[in-house]
Amino acid sequence: MSEFANQLLSSKDFFSRSTRILEEADSGFSPAEGMMTVAQQVAHTAQTVAWFVQGATRREGFDLDFEKLALEIQAVTSLASAREMLDSAFGNAVAWVQNSDPQTLAKPLPEGPVMGCQPASDVIWGIIEHTAHHRGALTVYSRALGRVPPMPYGD
Repeated sequence: MSEFANQLLSSKDFFSRSTRILEEADSGFSPAEGMMTVAQQVAHTAQTVAWFVQGATRREGFDLDFEKLALEIQAVTSLASAREMLDSAFGNAVAWVQNSDPQTLAKPLPEGPVMGCQPASDVIWGIIEHTAHHRGALTVYSRALGRVPPMPYGD
């Protein structure tokens, strides 16, 4: 397995470990009006993993219709469903990396406001950083629910 695939799997593992304290009953929780719920945070993380891979593989690059993407996430109400989305998105990202040759991963992304002209492999770092950001947000949600989230890096 490639180093990139291992890094993606580690990021997914850290996310899953630190958010496992959240339960299906927490799906609709958000700390304040207008913020994403627990389920939406996880779904957004999954959506963004897929978005990064899509941006690296589509000729036209990243889909910048953020309103459409936000509407998709607003419809997610189940943490279990969002976790399935996350599993699928990471599985697809790992498959993309494993099935890509070095030339494909080195190919510059299309010009644009998101990672324009960087090597396609740089989306992996975007996935890892974005996932870490939402992992952290969800640990704050866990604390607001009166729970202590586990350390993401091991028990």
